[in-house]
Amino acid sequence: MEIIGINPFVYIPDEVLDAVFKEAGRNKGPIPINGTINEKAYTQTLVRFKGAWRLYINTIMLSDSPRRIGEYLDVTIKFDPLDRSVEPHPDFALALQKNKTAEKVFLQIPPFLRKEIIRYINSLKTPEKRAENIEKAIGFLLGKNKFIGRDKLNAK
Repeated sequence: MEIIGINPFVYIPDEVLDAVFKEAGRNKGPIPINGTINEKAYTQTLVRFKGAWRLYINTIMLSDSPRRIGEYLDVTIKFDPLDRSVEPHPDFALALQKNKTAEKVFLQIPPFLRKEIIRYINSLKTPEKRAENIEKAIGFLLGKNKFIGRDKLNAK
């Protein structure tokens, strides 16, 4: 295992990548995968960064992973064909319908950011917190405020 910044990862051998690409039917963009690390199951996304495909290892996949750099791991990997799409909470969907400008921006931002916003709002436990954060999300989409640790968008 190696590290870039604070992110532990392993390189994937070319022959394994070729098999994953063949199964996925593509060799571009994030590729959903699953497998095992030291016999513990994981679900992850394979990404290309600075010209190399990497499997990033988080602490859910491997406990104490940042402290285990240099360790050899037993890793299996295969394409995961399961749908990973997430639906927005009905309250958020309604807020977007009511604000067409925010909805237009939401549909134009990258898919990873849409999914991040949806997952965050869906994770909120109380209706009050959800309403408060939906308001913040709409403001974020309109370029008025920060949200989910991100600076204001430049709304178009």
